[in-house]
Amino acid sequence: MFFILSKTLHLLLAPLLWIVLLLLLGLFLKSERVKRGCLAAGIGLLLLLTNPFLANLAWRTWEVDAVPVATLGEYDAAIILTGVTGTKEHIPDRIHTYKGSDRFLHPLMLYRLGKIKKFIVTGGTSKLLRKEVPEAVQIKTLLMQAGVPAQDIITESRSQNTYQNAQNTAILLKQHPDLQRLLLVTSAFHMRRAAACFSKAGIKATSFSTDFYSNVPRYTPDELFIPSAYAFSNWHLLIHEIAGYVTYKLIGYC
Repeated sequence: MFFILSKTLHLLLAPLLWIVLLLLLGLFLKSERVKRGCLAAGIGLLLLLTNPFLANLAWRTWEVDAVPVATLGEYDAAIILTGVTGTKEHIPDRIHTYKGSDRFLHPLMLYRLGKIKKFIVTGGTSKLLRKEVPEAVQIKTLLMQAGVPAQDIITESRSQNTYQNAQNTAILLKQHPDLQRLLLVTSAFHMRRAAACFSKAGIKATSFSTDFYSNVPRYTPDELFIPSAYAFSNWHLLIHEIAGYVTYKLIGYC
């Protein structure tokens, strides 16, 4: 039920939906005063959300900072949260990766550097209407193709959200008491919610953010004044994540 609710919330939090509704109200309402207000609000919101400088500031404020690789010690395992792979029905002979694949590529780098010994990959499938290979299994396949032995990869493939990632990983870790020093790996924008959930589940882990959307602020004309479709599209993700974090706090998930 919560899974379906989260998908519905994701749709309702789309800024494009808000702008379209405001513009439609501005066109079809009878009151001229309200129509002008809706049109102004829609256009103003569009200009605000397409400004790349403001979008970058918002991302920098929310994302959890990177930890320099050189400062990391050695860890028994890296816990990798999924959400970055998928399959395509018309191209079934490979695994497709999306934005955020640093979630497993950076731990792979750490593994090669000798900073982690094993991988714990947690995540099932996000599809409601069709069956799909769990993402934890997909990432295990990719890691094995990169030369990681199967015995160094532990998977948990039932989780459908961050709360379940934490709870199911806690159960899994009870079967592996040798894994004490843990590194939690997810996208920088998702780390606040993930770290809070894993802490609530009793898992002590060092946060290692990846997949950054923010950059160093640039005070150039294109950043300050030129609207960006990229900035606009990313607001949906950021708003959804902030809403998810607040919701998790309210219901006691983290």
